[in-house]
Amino acid sequence: MFPPKVRRSKRLLFTIIFLTLVLIIVWRIHIRTNRDGDFLSIPKKHIFRESGQEEYMGKNGIKVIVGHYVGNSKRNVPNATYDMLNKNNFDPRPEAGSMGNPVVVEPKDLLVMQQLFQINRFNLLASDRIPLNRTLPDVRRKKCRTKYDDYKTYPTTSVIIVFHNEAWSTLLRTVWSVVNRSPGELLEEIVLVDDASEREYLRKPLEDYLPKIPVRTKLLRSQRRIGLIKARLKGAAHAHGQVLTFLDAHCECTTGWLEPLLSVIKRNPKTVVCPVIDIIHDDTFAYVKSFELHWGAFNWNLQFRWFTLSGKQLDERKLDTTQPFDTPAMAGGLFAVDKAVFFQIGSYDEGMDVWGGENLEMSFRIWQCGGKIQIVPCSHVGHVFRKSSPYSFPGGISNVLYSNLARVALVWMDDWGKFYFKLNDKARTAKERQNVTARMELKERLHCKSFRWYLDTVWPQHFFPTNDRFFGKIRNLGKDLCLLRPLRSDKWINQPMGVAKIDRCLEDDIEEEMFVMTQDGFIMTDDSVCLDAPERDGLGPMKVRILACSGYSRQKWEHEKNSKQLRHVSNRKCLDVSKEKGHEAELILKDCDGSRTQQWEFHPIPWK
Repeated sequence: MFPPKVRRSKRLLFTIIFLTLVLIIVWRIHIRTNRDGDFLSIPKKHIFRESGQEEYMGKNGIKVIVGHYVGNSKRNVPNATYDMLNKNNFDPRPEAGSMGNPVVVEPKDLLVMQQLFQINRFNLLASDRIPLNRTLPDVRRKKCRTKYDDYKTYPTTSVIIVFHNEAWSTLLRTVWSVVNRSPGELLEEIVLVDDASEREYLRKPLEDYLPKIPVRTKLLRSQRRIGLIKARLKGAAHAHGQVLTFLDAHCECTTGWLEPLLSVIKRNPKTVVCPVIDIIHDDTFAYVKSFELHWGAFNWNLQFRWFTLSGKQLDERKLDTTQPFDTPAMAGGLFAVDKAVFFQIGSYDEGMDVWGGENLEMSFRIWQCGGKIQIVPCSHVGHVFRKSSPYSFPGGISNVLYSNLARVALVWMDDWGKFYFKLNDKARTAKERQNVTARMELKERLHCKSFRWYLDTVWPQHFFPTNDRFFGKIRNLGKDLCLLRPLRSDKWINQPMGVAKIDRCLEDDIEEEMFVMTQDGFIMTDDSVCLDAPERDGLGPMKVRILACSGYSRQKWEHEKNSKQLRHVSNRKCLDVSKEKGHEAELILKDCDGSRTQQWEFHPIPWK
């Protein structure tokens, strides 16, 4: 027999080992479920999901998730019980998440946290511990804080929030952030639109709670699922404010968020305005300020993208970084628009279902029909960004999302609609089912401009093919290999931008081998990435990369038809293929010597 002291030590050691093993198992389950790293890390890549959700992640973290609303059900939450889904576990701790700080979950609660995480695909346990009126930092630039002293002259607004099976804590924290951080003179009302939620706590308990909100708050209910687009139209039809401000149901508005938006609309009612969308981390609910100088556009497959202002755009912004700036497209989740203008220009396309593509349809229509879209750097709103979606897609992705995008292409994109359909089989199939007569009549009635005008005037930095640009494959004659952007197969998926390479030319016209060369000499491809090289000699070989298009001279090239050499404009060296062992597919710059590996043939591909 061991002495009692030794037995207690052994039991303590066994307990420590057991708890450590449990924590390791829970941690591994958490990582495997989220597939995107640990609690605080965020992968640096694009992720494309079969469900239609798409995430764009940059070096500074998640910038946006497209696919923010479709609604969920019990079958999307494995092992969920009725009580689990319908119980409101809101249990606020006074200092939890204060000033936007992360919520730390104790090890003893990790198993519960993991189970609840599946319901909304964010840390519901953490959210339920944060008070509804939690404090947030004032993330505005100092100059913003004194720019809007005349706010009492601005138009009033109705804030419209659509929800379906939203968590109690995130929904009402959204509401209270609007109430607490909006001047009472400007906030006409809050309009909540319930798109057939199934949760018990969103029925009578929500109705009983609303009288506690010190701002007029309407609750509209749909008895059947109608989707985001039609639910927002329902809310807009019942709104009384001069301006409609749309928010998602898991947002938090910061100090001074509303005045900058309304000030722009006061000056020009035809301007649709968007705040800077900050990040509320889905694991910790930490509030993270986003980069202010992002603007929105889209790729060849009509997937929304955030791009960073660069080149001449960025130089112009240096004079006053608080000024609103134009954006070719908006994400669509958070924006404000004059109510009369919203309906005059066609509100939403009622031929669209659920969500998906409505942000691009509205973006094209606003710009082409006499309005504009701007991002307002003095306005910041946080949004919960998830690494994966808990939502089903009513009707199926092919029947809904691609039908919506087909309508966008048919009505607003002219010849570039044909380009989209050429690349996308599902949308090409869906277009045959679309009746767009009413939207075409609207386009004619509003005397809307062409898509070519939109590309030339609103988005001159675009990477789409045009009749005065080369579009096709670029083939190296010495190796008989084609230039490609790094998204060709799984081995490339983790480096959407990096070392420029060549690979076997395929007979099919695949997107990864298609490039545009502009008249200015930029060699571009989808997602606004360009062939880039150093302007001066450095140590070692001058490696050529595919990087975000910047508009600077280091990305300018010229192709000599006789010699077939592809020269860098700044340093006058030729594009060649590396001969280093292990790097034979990589591209470099060398002195022009007429060798076969310095000869490049441009094969045009019809794009309409």
